[in-house]
Amino acid sequence: MRDAANLERVPAVLLETRAANDGKRIGIATLNVPATLHALTLEMIRALYLAMQDWARDDGVACVVLQSSTNKAFCAGGDVRTLRDAILAEPTAMPNRHAEAFFSEEYRLDHLIHTYPKPLVVWGGGIVMGGGLGLLAGAGHRVVTPTTRIAMPEITIGLFPDVGGSWFLPRMPGRSGLFLGLTGASLNAHDALFTGLGDYFLPQEQRAAVIDALCAADWRSDPAIVVDRLLRALSLPPESLPVSELRHNWDTIEAMTASRELGEVVAAITGYQGESAWLRRAAAALSKGAPSSVALVWELQRRSRHLGLADVFRLELIVALQCCAHPDFTEGVRALLVEKDNAPQWSPSTLYAAQASVGEFFRAPWQRHPLADLN
Repeated sequence: MRDAANLERVPAVLLETRAANDGKRIGIATLNVPATLHALTLEMIRALYLAMQDWARDDGVACVVLQSSTNKAFCAGGDVRTLRDAILAEPTAMPNRHAEAFFSEEYRLDHLIHTYPKPLVVWGGGIVMGGGLGLLAGAGHRVVTPTTRIAMPEITIGLFPDVGGSWFLPRMPGRSGLFLGLTGASLNAHDALFTGLGDYFLPQEQRAAVIDALCAADWRSDPAIVVDRLLRALSLPPESLPVSELRHNWDTIEAMTASRELGEVVAAITGYQGESAWLRRAAAALSKGAPSSVALVWELQRRSRHLGLADVFRLELIVALQCCAHPDFTEGVRALLVEKDNAPQWSPSTLYAAQASVGEFFRAPWQRHPLADLN
């Protein structure tokens, strides 16, 4: 009982500032829920947003670091089990109150990261999935390590690659972002650097040394340049990078995604019979994914093509809340994370039917958008 009580008092997000040179300080936010691989709750999102806002306004803070308390994972995504419980508790609510608060505040935090006015170092070691990638993707200084494993596997739970995925996936080389959105394929550090999701490749065990170096840095010049030089100086040489499956299979991926017709792209990926185990896993994930999610990945990339960042987040919020009102999301979470039978019953069950009804996911459930003030 004593241990349980102590665990309850441990904050889910640890916040501190450390003294640095030239009278400056380093703001450090640490995700601290190892049992869930630091999956984001609404309370964690709120704590991060308030702290990062405060540090952005504080002239004494030179730089901000966002990390987790463990090496196994940076952040495994959002707390979708709690979200599912909230939806089941109010099955007819549209929008669901918890879902609206969770997604609107998460996207507001992600937008803040994309537009942050100070150097923001995000340490993306270990598992970085879903909402965790939302915290990483928009930062100015993104560290990946030999343990980094990135994925947007929302297709497996009836959702879609959100948290700005509709912004950064189409901006990846070629049509690789479309492939990753459709399959949820896992990326390593080399893949992250290649796709633009990472900036620096450092050993996982260097994390504490990086923070010490930031505290010892000379902050009298441009802070962004200070951080960039420091991280590049500590980076591992290119020959240390793991093999990039994405680069190795580039021609095959481009060929499979070349069509402008979704059904043909899906058939090409799921029909893969080659030697790459990585591509075979991607094909299997797509074949088992929710048809509604497949249709959404395609349609969101089309609709987001000429949108600005704030408009992308506004569009994603509408779609996310419609997903929460759709049976596939609760069913997908049930099958993958609750009962773990890995046998979801998708509705609709075919891609043709999903494409025919995809327009329903883009209907705003309110007159004034909760993210109307983003710019």
